[in-house]
Amino acid sequence: MSKTSDNQGLLMSWAFDEGSGINTLESVSQANDEIEYVLRQAEFSESRDPQWRQGVRGKGLLFDGYSTYISHSFKGESSYGNLESGGALSLGVWVAPRSYEWGSDGKLAAIVNHHNKDRNQGFLLGMYRHGSWSFQVGLEGGCWKEVWSPDGYELPKNEWSYVNAVFDGNQGKMKLYLNGSEIASTEIPCGSRIAQAMDTELLIGKNNHSSLLAERFSLHMFSGILDELNIYNRALSEEEVAKSYRDVLNTSHGGEHPELSYEEIKLDRTPLLSDRHRPQYHVSPPAHWMNEPHAPIYFAGQYHLFYQHNPLGPYFHQIHWGHWVSKDLVHWRDLPVALAPEKDPLAPDGIWSGSAAYDADGLPVLFFTAGNDSASPNQSVALARSTYLQDREPDLVHWVKHPEPLIVQKEGMGAFGDFRDPYVWQEDNHWFALVGSGMEGEGGAALAFVSHDMLNWTYKGPLFKADIQKFPYLGPIWELPVLLPLGSNKQGENKHLLLVSPVGQGADVEVFYWIGQFNKQNLSFTPDQEEPQLIDVGDFHFTGPSGMVDPKTGRKIIFTIAQGDRTSDLEFKSGWAHNGGLPLSVYLRDDGRLGIEPIEELRLLRGAKLISFNDKSLTEANDFLQGVQGDMLEIQLEMEPRSAKKFGIKIRRTPDGEEETLLFYDKNEFIFAVDRTKTTIHPGEKCNGVQGGKLDLLEENLKLHIYLDRSMVEAYANGLKSLTTRVYPSRKDAVGLEIWGDGELFVKSLDIWEMNSIW
Repeated sequence: MSKTSDNQGLLMSWAFDEGSGINTLESVSQANDEIEYVLRQAEFSESRDPQWRQGVRGKGLLFDGYSTYISHSFKGESSYGNLESGGALSLGVWVAPRSYEWGSDGKLAAIVNHHNKDRNQGFLLGMYRHGSWSFQVGLEGGCWKEVWSPDGYELPKNEWSYVNAVFDGNQGKMKLYLNGSEIASTEIPCGSRIAQAMDTELLIGKNNHSSLLAERFSLHMFSGILDELNIYNRALSEEEVAKSYRDVLNTSHGGEHPELSYEEIKLDRTPLLSDRHRPQYHVSPPAHWMNEPHAPIYFAGQYHLFYQHNPLGPYFHQIHWGHWVSKDLVHWRDLPVALAPEKDPLAPDGIWSGSAAYDADGLPVLFFTAGNDSASPNQSVALARSTYLQDREPDLVHWVKHPEPLIVQKEGMGAFGDFRDPYVWQEDNHWFALVGSGMEGEGGAALAFVSHDMLNWTYKGPLFKADIQKFPYLGPIWELPVLLPLGSNKQGENKHLLLVSPVGQGADVEVFYWIGQFNKQNLSFTPDQEEPQLIDVGDFHFTGPSGMVDPKTGRKIIFTIAQGDRTSDLEFKSGWAHNGGLPLSVYLRDDGRLGIEPIEELRLLRGAKLISFNDKSLTEANDFLQGVQGDMLEIQLEMEPRSAKKFGIKIRRTPDGEEETLLFYDKNEFIFAVDRTKTTIHPGEKCNGVQGGKLDLLEENLKLHIYLDRSMVEAYANGLKSLTTRVYPSRKDAVGLEIWGDGELFVKSLDIWEMNSIW
């Protein structure tokens, strides 16, 4: 039975005290309700039970925000006839939300519901935008009634709240209680009765009529912990509600409101560590969705990196800023969400990409794209400051937003309505900013701004813009502009690197770059060559650039997102989508070309050295490779082609070659490419075909530096180009390697290490 002291009129009760397993007891009917959870039948990892956590009494159940819910069947019960047959209904439950939903289609993220709003039937208790919450019912006679939490009574994230909803048809009242006290009421006609929702299941954690996103994800699901859910067929009095609240405090918490450790409610990466496709030494969120990592900054001995993140599930929606911290740019720790949409006029609808800089006192600040769909345009540049001066907390967990946007786009300031991703840096007592946009009818552009105090900004026109007629693949809009100093060339000319990501009609969504000269006086950029270049020649797997000048070493480092290249169905089943690429050091070579190298700190991840040899023929090399296997490897390989025109290495290969991925160089066409036509036989995976791009080795041997991390492949060729791709073999024995060529070749050297997880 329920742990509530007074059970008069109790229809249903879930204590959630099991602490393990896939069922939870409804104690009145003794029904053992099944808990839905995506990893119960995991396809790519160990199957797991739903996640249980500490509750306010005993245990509580953690709802992941997109797959966890309970369906209570009324078969064989009298409860169905009693649930909505009278003129009274009361609900009580302890809730600890982890995230808030955006509120698509005006629907609530259901805590518990048994309703059909279109028919004005049943009841719904749930949460809405920014922590607001509501109790809603359909009345006999065909009307829908709602009572809402007032301003100031939102449900806080990562904290326990006791919520009660009371429908008293006899007295003509609907009421809300928070932590034992009445906070809202609305009048209904005396004698009102709730209309039965006859063809609907009672659901906990999922809306009866969820909207569907990407044909797979049900929105309006609860994210967080629930405990002590009770449903009565009578109207509880204010005294009874207050008593039930105090009972929990007095019997389990020494009279104090229950506290909740962040460790109990945070997104937990542990269930995903066994996923055979999820990278283990590339940075990733604990679970769910990420877009580009951005805003790298070094402060107080630590590197901070943020990322676009949906904490509700592995789908694109309701974007926050996730946060990692590291001492070496390799081993990262998960920190709480740094910035989230809030109930304010600044950014209620999304915290989009941006950058980090230092203020006049050398303290970190974040510049972000503020999403406000009630404004026109709905994107502006905004600022958040750390609370370091107050709390001296080196992880920089807490950030406070400046109350107003810093830069609001005006007509004539780029392509109106496309204005995002500020990249900010400080130089010579001024702050400079680039904002991604376009020029009407001309193509993408990086707009330039300057400020003397970091708060007031002057528009200086486009730093650089595309010639869309000559280069249509550069698109009408640029996102994520980055400008990094490269130093002087042999002629003593100071060079900069400009990175952009084109979007919009006709755009090739890759990271394009120019090397050129930056004029700080008029904020303009002149490229050495008009045609843009690619750092990476994979296909849409190396995107979303951000960059920094490392204060410790002076290196110029860029970060990217490695797109997952999977269907929504597979992302649903896996529980995660995307990860970051490895940090990449870029520099100006003596020949004027851009040099690229994975950061040297990655050597810290090396485990056992599996093989090392020099000067072997193709046959001899493959004989040595017979026993070398792995899906987390670092490979350094130099090949002299001799008569071979195409040559490279096969990775993630099954013993019979049914599945394999080939990284190769075409000497005749000067192409560095990957062949994924045999990567997987899984019918649902998308990775296939041949992708690559131009690379002139100028008669050098092919020197490959490959990082293999489960589904991630990053291959660096001669320090000039990278090729990032994804591989999802279906067979577990796809862990072999083989040197390949269409003619005679010589393996000058081969070294392979196992790589360790950073988690």
